[in-house]
Amino acid sequence: MPRKPPPARNGIRPLYDELGAQTYYQQHGSAYRNPHEAIVTRAVQDAVTRWGLDTTRVLDLACGSGEVTLALRALGISSVVGVDPYTWQAYETRTGQKALRHTFEDVALGALADERYSLVICSFALHLLAASWLPRLSQQLAVLAPSLVIITPHKRPALVEAWGWHLGAEEMSERVRTRLYLRVSRSE
Repeated sequence: MPRKPPPARNGIRPLYDELGAQTYYQQHGSAYRNPHEAIVTRAVQDAVTRWGLDTTRVLDLACGSGEVTLALRALGISSVVGVDPYTWQAYETRTGQKALRHTFEDVALGALADERYSLVICSFALHLLAASWLPRLSQQLAVLAPSLVIITPHKRPALVEAWGWHLGAEEMSERVRTRLYLRVSRSE
């Protein structure tokens, strides 16, 4: 039986400080729910409509309990693949679809190298990746898709052109940043 996470009085941050993010998700991922789901939903839906994103096939990276996937479904977008090694059970329970079980590091090392997506969305997670892995993961994501949306409660992460991405647009609402990165053209 999955362990239910302790109540987060001031969000998940105190639990990250106590357990570490990876341990928190290993212990409580099957029952995870993003306490900021309403913000994530608005950010995803605003990004898709405002920026006219291609949603032919979307990768929901670090899919949590399906917040991004469900926000996309509300827009009529159903071709979404979720991936998360810790919260996959919560994702499958809420969305009714299977999730891949790769870590950021697995993806950086090519676990999805044969796949192609029109868009990758990562919400409330990429800032948790060790900085040493960010260049490699960014480069791999640039192989997988031409567009990347990062929703983050931080200034991190900021991707750079040397890693395959340039910032196309950024919005901020309720202290949450939504960034659209576009793949750097190989001819640049």
